Amino acid sequence: MLLYNGFWYLLLTLLLSFQGGQIQPACPSGGDTLTVAFTGDILLDRGVRRQIESRGIESIFDVRADSLFRCSDIVVGNLECPATTLNTPMMKKFVFRAEPEWLEALRAHGFTHLNLANNHTVDQGRRGLVDTWHNVERYGMTAVGVGNTMAEAAQPVLLAEHPRKVWLIASLQLALEHFPYLPEAPSVNQESIDSMLVRIRALREEDSTAVILVSLHWGREHTLEPVPMQRSVARRLIDAGADALICHHTHTLQTIEQYRSKYIYYSLGNFIFDQRQDINRRTCVPQVMITWDSVWVRDNLLSM
Repeated sequence: MLLYNGFWYLLLTLLLSFQGGQIQPACPSGGDTLTVAFTGDILLDRGVRRQIESRGIESIFDVRADSLFRCSDIVVGNLECPATTLNTPMMKKFVFRAEPEWLEALRAHGFTHLNLANNHTVDQGRRGLVDTWHNVERYGMTAVGVGNTMAEAAQPVLLAEHPRKVWLIASLQLALEHFPYLPEAPSVNQESIDSMLVRIRALREEDSTAVILVSLHWGREHTLEPVPMQRSVARRLIDAGADALICHHTHTLQTIEQYRSKYIYYSLGNFIFDQRQDINRRTCVPQVMITWDSVWVRDNLLSM
């Protein structure tokens, strides 16, 4: 069932979500609700680098998002660039690199986990990927979708154990330019969908009460809707036991759906980026609310 798609719904949601120009998050009451927030693509290079260097790192953050993060126990962002001092660029069209110390600001603004399973964290090669991973950990966050081997990178990450176990599986579903597939070398997760289905079923059989969240980096850039193959894959993952799909890559806010009462976010859009076209400025920061017996999602639609 298609729930949200189009300019008028977005406009209505923005009007309902803002008061005095700031978003009004509904912080869950009590200690028995876990709130997990997700953001789309975070770029700390190119135009964003120029802004940081001219106006300071704080200039890239938005008080509306900060207020959401303060109401969240866990915040997961998609880091769309390596954060390393190594300057070993890959041979590809777009090559990014951020300064590692800029990660400290992400942590200070509430990020707890950074997804590395995308097509740009390898821009400075395998050594740059590993260095980024270590830098994420150095600044107090957890890297997701990366490992010393492909098998390790594919392992679900345990986000929380209370009020029940919450797992996150992050996977890149795109081909990497000039980056050879070496399953025994450090890599981001490129697990196939069939393998992921087996993994999700095993998690579900092991713990029927667990919450399983899936984050895929996929889709056609600068489009507003997923292709039919993505819809099919999303439903298969939910049929296997996933509770929500929260995905990115297209640099646009795409269709949001419910299937069997489970949420599918095909692409959250850009969160911190330098693309200024209207189509690239709409984003969603969903908050997944988890109690011992329920899971629901609060949409937070923004224009960044």
